[in-house]
Parts: sequence; C-alpha cells; structure tokens
Amino acid sequence: MAVITYRDALNQALVEEMERDPDVFLMGEEVGVYNGAYKVSKGLLDRFGDMRVVDTPITELGFAGLGIGAAMVGLRPVIEFMTWNFSMLAMDQVWNSAAKLLSMSAGQFKIPVTFRGPNGAALQLAAQHSQALEAVYAHFPGLKIVTPGTPADAKGLLKASIRDDDPVCFFEGEMLYNIKGEVPEDEDFVIPLGVADLKREGSDVSIITHGKMINLVLQAAQQLEKEGISADVLDLRTLRPLDVDAILRTVAKTNRVVLVEEGWPYSGITATIAAIIQEEAFDHLDAPVLRVTQADVPMPYAKGLERLAKPSVELILEKVNRVLYR
Repeated sequence: MAVITYRDALNQALVEEMERDPDVFLMGEEVGVYNGAYKVSKGLLDRFGDMRVVDTPITELGFAGLGIGAAMVGLRPVIEFMTWNFSMLAMDQVWNSAAKLLSMSAGQFKIPVTFRGPNGAALQLAAQHSQALEAVYAHFPGLKIVTPGTPADAKGLLKASIRDDDPVCFFEGEMLYNIKGEVPEDEDFVIPLGVADLKREGSDVSIITHGKMINLVLQAAQQLEKEGISADVLDLRTLRPLDVDAILRTVAKTNRVVLVEEGWPYSGITATIAAIIQEEAFDHLDAPVLRVTQADVPMPYAKGLERLAKPSVELILEKVNRVLYR
C-alpha cells in the first residue's frame, strides 16, 4: 500500500468518486482556483472543470442550501466548509432541511449530500476557530456523522459518505492533514459507515475515542504498555450510526473504560456513550466510566492556556490510572 498524507487520501477519494459518478461535484469557498484552503481539492479544477468544481462567495447558508437542492434532484454534491466553525452560518440549512427532508416528504426526497471540512483546534486560532462541533451536529436525527482519524479511514469513509443516500457531516481533523499512513489504492476501497475499528487490542482497560484523538490515545497506549498495562483502543470512526456492539464488546472484555473526545464535556459525545454503557453494560463495570475532554471554556489564545485546555496524553494516563485504582 502507498504511504500518503491524510490530505492526499481525501483528494484521492474525491478524484475516484468524481471519476466513477458524473453526478458528484464539489462546491465551496476557494475549492477551485486556490485548490482549497487546506489543498484537499488540489488539481480537481483542472481535471474536472468549473461545472464540477465550483468556487463560491463567502455565503455558507447559500451554498449549503444550493447543495441540498442539487441533492433533491439527484446529484451528489460535496460541500466544503473552509472550517466547520463557519458552518454555523449554515446550520439552518443542515439541521432544518438536509436532516429532515426525507422524513418530512414521507421518503420522496433522498438527500445524498456530504458536508465536509476541518474540525477542532489547531494552534492558537483562538475561541472562534478552535471548536470541535461533531457533538452539536450529532444531536440531530437525520444526519450521519463521520470522524476519520487516519489517512486510510479518511479515504474509505469519504468514499462511503459520497455514495450514501443520506446527508453526511464529515469532520476532518484540522491538525491531521499532514500525517501519513498506509492507504489502499484500490478504487473499491470503501469503509462502511457505522463500523468502529479496534486500533489496538488489550485486556486491562478500554479507551474509546474518535477523530483526531485516536493519535493521542495510541500514544498513551504505548506509554501504558511500558508500565505493564494493556489497553484496548476502540476508534468509533462514525458517531451516527454508532457501533454500539463494538462498545459493549470492549467493555465486557476489560471492565474498565476511559472515554476521550476533543470537544467540550457538557452534552458531549462521551456523555452519550457513558450513558449507553451505564444502561447496557453496567454489570460488566469494575470502576466508574471516566472521561477526558477539552476544558469547559472557550479555547484560549495564549499558548500555555491553550495547551492546558486541550485533551493530552497526560490526562488520558491519569484517568486510566484512576479506573485501575492505581
């Protein structure tokens, strides 16, 4: 398999799906002439032309709605938000139209649109540009929520998202675009939505996470191994639909759980998963479920405060030691 960046894996997915299906097109701010703010769409304008790679004005509400309308008449638009932070200007279209039109039309309209872009904190971009928003979108039934943390998952899951007949919100890690990993070159490489991936097998504790945080969790698992602790690391990859069976399997195996997410703790993804474990796997637990999240504050700009606000390997190790009563 080729070793490529997360960015190039996304680009490959777009190229392959646009070549496979003429109804797929890309639209967003600077996706064409500028090749995308994070260069995910590099070369697509030259390859597919300006009818299928469409630059838009700074009008998130407008081009999100245009994409939903295009999906209603049978096209498969991919809508790029320059960052999910800007998607808040388009929330009404995503929440009230994309998420609900299938049920409100009694199944007459499928909405095969994919909204994608960078999510979460980078480095010193301050409160308005450092938000992990997947929990906000996951609140709404009707949307599928995807959070790839590796290059291979980015390619396979984006291809599956574009082929899906439901609206998909695809959250890319803003700090992941340059990471490298093995990625299958097979054009039929598609990872089904709703299937978690056990990234590392262990027996002492389960660490469950998604998106960018998988890289922190794997670092923590390596450190734990040096201390004689074996960690089961489950990458959810898709938050809606959620692979509940995979969660329950790892809980039953280790009996101790630490949940890790990039976003805030209040009404977060880990809060939902903790409730599911409490409801469906309480008898398997030997310790309370603990969580690692961003601090419950707007992201500080100051470098030192920003580091303290983010989840870290040290925080994960601390919570693992607590569930092991060490």
